[in-house]
Amino acid sequence: MSAALPGSGIFKKRKQADIETQVVEAEIPETAAKTGLDLVVAWSVVGTFIILASAAIYMMEAILMPVTLAIVIGMVLGLAADRLAQFGLPPALGGLLLAIIFVVGLFFLINALIEPLTSLAGQAPGILERAIERVLPYIQRFEWVKVAIAGADEKAVTDVAIQNAGAMLGLVAAGVTPAFIQTLIFIAALGLFLVGRAHLRKTIILAFATRDRRLAAIRIMNATENAVGFYFSTASLIYVVLGSITAAIAFAGGLTMAPLWGLFAFISSFIPYLGVTAMTVALLCAGLMTHDALLLALAPAAGFFTLHLVMENLVTPAILGHRLEINPFLVFLAIIFWTWMWGAVGAMLALPLSLIAMTIFNEVRTQPPERQLPG
Repeated sequence: MSAALPGSGIFKKRKQADIETQVVEAEIPETAAKTGLDLVVAWSVVGTFIILASAAIYMMEAILMPVTLAIVIGMVLGLAADRLAQFGLPPALGGLLLAIIFVVGLFFLINALIEPLTSLAGQAPGILERAIERVLPYIQRFEWVKVAIAGADEKAVTDVAIQNAGAMLGLVAAGVTPAFIQTLIFIAALGLFLVGRAHLRKTIILAFATRDRRLAAIRIMNATENAVGFYFSTASLIYVVLGSITAAIAFAGGLTMAPLWGLFAFISSFIPYLGVTAMTVALLCAGLMTHDALLLALAPAAGFFTLHLVMENLVTPAILGHRLEINPFLVFLAIIFWTWMWGAVGAMLALPLSLIAMTIFNEVRTQPPERQLPG
């Protein structure tokens, strides 16, 4: 038997450690630093994806717009259905009940607006002619306007405007059928989303393999629903107050159908920038057709515009700002993008979609301190 040399065991351990170190280092390949060309390629891929996704969203407007609107409203009604579940009502049944109430209320609202809007459409040529007669004396006070319309016959201008009004009404009528189809898609999507909301959440959660990712999915879904629900519930209360005050302004300003003006103010407030602009112009035209004095004609529009400025710049940030902090510039870009994509409905969805994106980003970026169920 051969005797072991002193220190041979230590030598073997050192040799084995050196081999293991070489193996570990060999399993970690050195990555070369990214060059400018690599960054250009990466951003080109991202840019191409954004362009293709935007093109798909734009081309599929007829389907994606009502479905997206149904999902956003369904998230709000889903929270209400969860509250009803505390009284023993199943969430699916509660969601279906809320969807029926919402659709019936929407139907009665449209039915109530049909008569005044039909009467207004029938009187549109006469209203436009009277508006031109009222507005032209004020416009002609400016020298540059006189130069622009020099040599033009006022009667000819009025006739052309009336003829174009008929064409505009024809365009509106041509858009009724697509709007009706999109309304049906919205109603069907809203009902199915609320009925299958619990199963859809379960499917999304089980789509992730690990427990941590499932908990993160639950946390993200809860956070997005709470953010959107808080926004719509709080904004609705604020805009109800704004609509009520607008109805009082219209009544004090001598305008007819004052409650209808309040309703339009409430609805238009959910459409950033476009809503207040349309309401101000409409009140201005109504004031010019109602009063001969310029100050009285401008009073309803000026009152509403001032009220809206106060509500949007003081009241709304004071109530919503402590929970919903979004960069105003990013919101402005989102409004421009979604308005270009889907028109007025896109402008209305811009802020909720921004809230959803911001909430998902914050939840993904911020890791919870402990592995626990989201509460």
